[in-house]
Amino acid sequence: MSDLTLRPITGRAELDLFRTLTYVLDDELADDLDAGRRHPEWMWLALRDGRPVARLSWWSRPGAEAPALLDVFDLADGTSPEVGARLFTTAAAAVLTGPTPPEYIRYVPGDWHDDPAARQAVGARIAALELTGARPLVERLRLEWRPGTPISPPTGRLAFRPVAGRDELVTMMAEVLDGTLDAHGRADLTRMTPAEAAGNQYDDEFAGYSTPREWWTVATLPDGEPVGFVIPAHNGYNPIVAYIGVRPAHRGRGHIDEILAEGTRILAAQDVPRIRASTDVGNRPMAAAFARAGWVNFERAINLTWDRPPATGTPA
Repeated sequence: MSDLTLRPITGRAELDLFRTLTYVLDDELADDLDAGRRHPEWMWLALRDGRPVARLSWWSRPGAEAPALLDVFDLADGTSPEVGARLFTTAAAAVLTGPTPPEYIRYVPGDWHDDPAARQAVGARIAALELTGARPLVERLRLEWRPGTPISPPTGRLAFRPVAGRDELVTMMAEVLDGTLDAHGRADLTRMTPAEAAGNQYDDEFAGYSTPREWWTVATLPDGEPVGFVIPAHNGYNPIVAYIGVRPAHRGRGHIDEILAEGTRILAAQDVPRIRASTDVGNRPMAAAFARAGWVNFERAINLTWDRPPATGTPA
């Protein structure tokens, strides 16, 4: 692989070169650079005879000094996983400073398991990153509500009010981690307490949303007892249901359907073109609730994670 050139792009002038390999996020790259969600030094190419054979890009929220996600990682047809691994380890050594790399997320077709070409492409990317020490964490359903899809009206069983503040929301988030089927939540609980995990997610994710906090909603019984909550928001790309949960004592009573409907109703009232959400493939109760509400599974996502610094012993 001595004929490879591994380097970051020089700036916006090389976006077309970077987009020689393609992915669904390509149309967002220019806006991300303008917004500070990406930086040229985070966007790397593996070039052979001047042609990209692999590429990667990290992403962050605007203003962040370090990447939050690896969300672009592509290999040209016929490129070996070793090339991708070498690109990653070289770029990571230049860009990353934390003890472990940020998580990798990849959007894939909903039927990728049944498509030989998609299986091969997904497998090659996973194999490349596994050479650096990554491991698969979870596969998730990407879901979409579309205008015109009916929203169930309130039944009167639950009342709804805005979240009172950070403390109330973090407390309920910690409670719903009890028995969670969410892989990220379960992974967090191996390293920290439920309160720490909930607080970190609030501070790292929810606190950065610019949409009104009045949208964040607590569902209660008629006597005021909180049953669960939903966080409608906009993540800078799409309106989303960012988080939804039912407190353990109130599970199994169908409340999730009404809470999801209320979150959908809040966003639909903004005349949005779509609403998006995600849930783990293994979280069958939540996936079923989205299906009952008419949400469409338009795509899947695969997440890989590193438990230690990336391996550097990939072939040269």
